[in-house]
Amino acid sequence: MSSPGALGVFLAKGTVVLATDPSATLCFPLIEKHQINATALVPPAVSLWLQAIQEWGGNAPLASLRLLQVGGARLSATLAARIPAEIGCQLQQVFGMAEGLVNYTRLDDSPERIINTQGRPMCPDDEVWVADADGNPLPPGEIGRLMTRGPYTFRGYFNSPQHNASAFDANGFYCSGDLISIDQDGYITVHGREKDQINRGGEKIAAEEIENLLLRHPAVIHAALVSMEDELLGEKSCAYLVVKEPLRAVQVRRFLREQGVAEFKLPDRVECVASLPLTPVGKVDKKQLRQRLASRSPL
Repeated sequence: MSSPGALGVFLAKGTVVLATDPSATLCFPLIEKHQINATALVPPAVSLWLQAIQEWGGNAPLASLRLLQVGGARLSATLAARIPAEIGCQLQQVFGMAEGLVNYTRLDDSPERIINTQGRPMCPDDEVWVADADGNPLPPGEIGRLMTRGPYTFRGYFNSPQHNASAFDANGFYCSGDLISIDQDGYITVHGREKDQINRGGEKIAAEEIENLLLRHPAVIHAALVSMEDELLGEKSCAYLVVKEPLRAVQVRRFLREQGVAEFKLPDRVECVASLPLTPVGKVDKKQLRQRLASRSPL
């Protein structure tokens, strides 16, 4: 609704066109008909649009589109770099949360910054820092927990003192559960979620790191790495892939090794599927993927 969303457009006396889903078959004609200048997508929808543009032979009716905002989940640098050339518009990365903090890349930022970061806070009064596992501040470039406090950040969950005790520190900074790093200029790079880690025999695997590397493969359209229970190691990993052409597990692992991935981070299982299940807000439904694995026999 906001940030800037529909409310921001109305405030600027603009027009909002609503689509019932983000598919290219629905949205491309709407963009052409209403001469839409800006729109917003989640990363899985970006992949679908890029695929559709290739199928249209580069003749998709997107000439009026000047800005694409992408948020809701981290956009891989591989996909981000393709947007200006293939969709033909400027990219603006957005990273925020219902609890408060909102970050953007600026329209006049360098291409490198727009592709590789999720921007900086929109409000100069937002306070953001990175904490280690013990709550101590980390220096620029180090990965840790996002801590934030600001004029529009909420002050607590309703009637949930136990949850609030773990979500806020003694100084009122909210811990979002995101793993980030911040550079010297205050630009944030999202590295995943604390809970989206796979504990393989004590070795931690950040799912988002492997997913972004998998998306570099020319045959991979979508990728999701999830945990599956294992008697010996506690958890193993499974990579769900939507692909343009068949891929075998040995090919996937070889590709990741070539990207410098450690052996323990290589997927124990690879599943090629027609599509990935999505939540109502367009994020990959990893809970459903884990349930699929739980209903099958172990490796």
